[in-house]
Amino acid sequence: MTDDASPLRYSRVVIKLSGEALSGATGGAGIDTTTLKDTAAELAEVQAAGVEIGVVVGGGNIFRGLRGASEGMDRGQSDYMGMLATVINSLALQDALERAGVRTRVMTALEMKQVAEPYIRRRAIRHLERGNVVIFAAGTGNPYFSTDTAAALRAMEIRASALFKATKVEGIYDRDPAHHAEASLLDQVSYDRFLSEHLGVMDSTAVALCRENGLPIRVFKMSRGNIKRVCLGELVGTTVS
Repeated sequence: MTDDASPLRYSRVVIKLSGEALSGATGGAGIDTTTLKDTAAELAEVQAAGVEIGVVVGGGNIFRGLRGASEGMDRGQSDYMGMLATVINSLALQDALERAGVRTRVMTALEMKQVAEPYIRRRAIRHLERGNVVIFAAGTGNPYFSTDTAAALRAMEIRASALFKATKVEGIYDRDPAHHAEASLLDQVSYDRFLSEHLGVMDSTAVALCRENGLPIRVFKMSRGNIKRVCLGELVGTTVS
């Protein structure tokens, strides 16, 4: 953890990255190696500043459980496939981070000892205290729960200062900017307003969990330097509190 003299506002965070964020500018399928390296470099810089980092990566660039279910697959089976997709992304991010000189552990909610550690809360906290970036894979290990919800759950379990969601938009808008040119970016929004107005960007179950436990959420665009700027307390994106 950082000391009292540190300029950092958040000393331990969980960062939710979408699977699409690893597919590059096209937001399509697969993993873009340049984007992967840039993301690892960004996380390495933040960790070097003294922030303890947990990461939850989605799997939408490989397989999205909801899409499979909408096309006739069994929802449980489809969600488990999505969890496996998050493991692939997590292993790719681990490799990129270690090439950037960052010690990393992947912990999965589904047991697969040959490639990652099983998730144990106390062990995850110990890894963070020892300076490892911990990547939480396979969601919650249960179908019907999003990786947003998994990120909120892990953030509370490891006593993180905040939950970060790095996404493709600048933050949370008062209406969908894709359909309303007059949409305004919100600097701050309450949990209740987020839920009652269905503002999107993050799963409502995740936001409700954060509300019940007083965990602040920072939503911002995944671009170079933004994670560190948020950790330093700069007004980037939207704060949900």
